[in-house]
This record gives sequence, structure tokens and C-alpha cells, in this order.
Amino acid sequence: MPYKKAGDAPKLPAVLASLNASDIAFSMYDGDIKDGSSTCNDTVYTDALTMFNSMKKPVIYVPGDNEWTDCHRSNNGSMNPLERLAHLRRVLYPTVNSLGQQTMALQHQGTLGQPYVENTRFTYGSVVFAGFNMPGSNNNHMGTPKQCTSKSKRNQADCDAAEAEYVARDAANRQWLKATFDQAHSSAAKGVVLVVQGEPGFDVAETEDIDDSQSPDVTGYRAFMADVEAQTRNFGGQVLFVHGDQHVFKTDKPLPRTLKPLMNFTRVETFGSPSLHWVKITVNPASANVFQIEPVLVQHGK
Repeated sequence: MPYKKAGDAPKLPAVLASLNASDIAFSMYDGDIKDGSSTCNDTVYTDALTMFNSMKKPVIYVPGDNEWTDCHRSNNGSMNPLERLAHLRRVLYPTVNSLGQQTMALQHQGTLGQPYVENTRFTYGSVVFAGFNMPGSNNNHMGTPKQCTSKSKRNQADCDAAEAEYVARDAANRQWLKATFDQAHSSAAKGVVLVVQGEPGFDVAETEDIDDSQSPDVTGYRAFMADVEAQTRNFGGQVLFVHGDQHVFKTDKPLPRTLKPLMNFTRVETFGSPSLHWVKITVNPASANVFQIEPVLVQHGK
């Protein structure tokens, strides 16, 4: 949010006001600063920066697919996603601190303006938080010819460059994930929060005869999610995995889909256009669950 095609603009001020009036310590935004069928022009990024800096408390921004991965689409202006990603890194990560009127220090995997500056980490209380550039559209992985050319004028060289970007970033994300859990272990953290934009293909229980995680549309997430499962099994605290992408608020324990689910792993899918609301997470280290999840429904007026 906001999505121009959904007419979100009149609703957005109420969301920002709700966040600013709340007692949160900080917020994390899990991607898609625009809709997926509009041009990726420079004003998209400066408008987002203005939005984030209107927030009173610190804001940590995690990139989505609409602002870089999907910019190759004809209705996005047939722009180069890798150039747009480089632009995003320069504009939306202007300092080593968070965005917002009040800021907080962040660790970054990369230096300012360079690859992986958008992968961030910080510790607040007894919880380690980490953001990863792992967007929708199969994580920019060219898993099938259709993922290369759909809605696009890209040629094979363009798609080869995209695939090389995916391979390098996936390796960097997995390194950042390991370092995050290493930090959680060394600090005896009670919880870990992992924030991405893309829905990584959690298996849906209702599709009994289909393993959704094996779809060709989500192959770009498999190595990272295998590491998430392994790290979670080896962690004594709670793991909260937050993502957007599907625009429907949801919380469950989907990893793995067996008779013995991974009980210290919880997924939260956040709201998205046209449902402009937000999710409040309360941390209670004394609780066995650590995380209390509360959808905050914003009244937009008529």
C-alpha cells in the first residue's frame, strides 16, 4: 500500500494516523510501495520515502516485488529491474539508521548504496529482528520461460542477468539468516522475527492432494525456507515469520505441514491493498508464545 489502481490514496492518511497514535516502538513495512501495473518512475521511491518519514517512530523498510522485480513489465514502463533495485537501494536506504522522524540504528549486510544494504538486523529487548530482500514473483528467479517473458519485452540476456542476480542474492540472504540466528543464540534471545515480502509457498492444508510448496511459481524460495526450518528446529525460542504479497491477514503454524508441526514457528501475513490496516505485535518474553498478534482495523470514513 498504497495502490493507485485500487484508489488507496484517500485511505492512507488514516493508516498513518493510526500508527502515529499508537504506542508502538517501531514499525516494519514488508514491501510493495506501489501496485504491480504502474510505472516504476523515480517519484514512486521519493513518495515512499516521504510516507515513511511522516511516521513518528522508526520505520524499517523491506523491499517488495512491485518496486523492482516486476518493473520489466510493459505496463510498468519496461524498465530494467536491476537498475531499479540499484535506485531503490540509493533512495530508500539513505543512512545506516531506520527511516521515520525518530530513528534507530540498524545493521546492514551491505554498505550504503551497494548490494544487500536493504538486508537489515537489530535487537530490541530480547528479540532479534531481520529484514530480507526476498520479494514476490518467485524471488526474481527465472524458474520457467514464462517467468522470464510474461507481460514483458525481456530477451534471454535480460533474463540471464536476472537469474544471476537471484542466485547471488539468495546466497546472501541465507548468509544473513545464519548470522541472525547466530546472534540470537549468542544473546540468548527469546525470539527471532524474520520479515520478507514474498509469500514463499507455504503448503495450504485445504489442498490435501497438492503440495503448494512444490509449485514452479515458488522454486526461488526453497533453499532459504529449508534453512529457516533447520534454524528454527535448532532454536529454543519462538520464530515469527512475517510476509505480505497475498494481501490477506493470516496467522498460523504452517511449517511443515505434517502431523507434528513446528510449534515454535508462526507465520503472519499482513494486510495489503485494498485492505489498508496494520498488524500489531506485542512481545512478552515471560510468555511461552513470546509474540501476541493483533490485527488493527483502521476506520477510513465514508
